[in-house]
Amino acid sequence: MSDRFSNFALGLDSPAVNLMEITPDDAQDLAECSRALNVAVSGMVRVTTVLGDTATINIAAGIPFPVRVRRVWQTGTTATGICALY
Repeated sequence: MSDRFSNFALGLDSPAVNLMEITPDDAQDLAECSRALNVAVSGMVRVTTVLGDTATINIAAGIPFPVRVRRVWQTGTTATGICALY
């Protein structure tokens, strides 16, 4: 398949090119920091950002939420179907 954008550099404002389903975990960081999160079912998501801040955020289903996180916590997370966009 042809990709007319393959010669362009990727930036934080570029569309995501990789996706990873996330299982929230209180002890394990993600394999790679996200550029955004998306959820299948709206709810609260407890995260630790790449700079180390921890907070609980509300994410609506189907709308990418632009946040760079290194961990998604099981405790405090009610949203389901969480996917990291890279």
